[in-house]
Amino acid sequence: MKIYDISLPISPQLVSWPGDPSPKFTNVLSIHNGNNCNVTKLEMGVHTGTHIDAPYHFIENGAKSDEIDLSILLGRCLVIEVLSDHIINLSDIECYKLENFDRVLFKTSNSNLWKIDTTVFHKNFISLSLDAANHLINGGIKLIGIDYLSIESFNSKTHKVHKKLLSSNVIILEGVDLSDVNAGVYELICLPIKLVGCDGSPVRAILKDFDFHL
Repeated sequence: MKIYDISLPISPQLVSWPGDPSPKFTNVLSIHNGNNCNVTKLEMGVHTGTHIDAPYHFIENGAKSDEIDLSILLGRCLVIEVLSDHIINLSDIECYKLENFDRVLFKTSNSNLWKIDTTVFHKNFISLSLDAANHLINGGIKLIGIDYLSIESFNSKTHKVHKKLLSSNVIILEGVDLSDVNAGVYELICLPIKLVGCDGSPVRAILKDFDFHL
């Protein structure tokens, strides 16, 4: 069974969304310094690296990260490769049959950026259009993932895509690295830390080969 680790490695050098805190590791105890064990303090935002957005991220009364139905976060998943150089439009995805899936991940040229340098933020990443988001919602999709730190354009001021998805209780998975994954059907597992009352959480996301025929 092949397992694909699609999570970004978290380190102090990992790029963060502009304005979000960068990861910080602090040695609290150290064997090298004479302590009995090593203990590390971790500081970072909940939207660091590979993470989920809970509805509460943009919806005032939305579900928080510890309230998400875990069954949404694991199961059969369709990876769609989109060759668009700017945005994922309805025309890029309307040919796919979605009725057999609750989860969709988009592989774009964003994934190449993770192979080049994980320390530099790129504003012109591929994002999801509102029309495409509506199509996925109408198709019954419950989780949508993309291979950069946001599913929505960097220049968005209204955050319509986030608000539409999250108000429809669609979980957003951001910051996956699909550079070693081909388009197809997989089993997705992306479990969050049980952070009480938060708007998101880092996850360790993996894909497993899935024996299923479209």
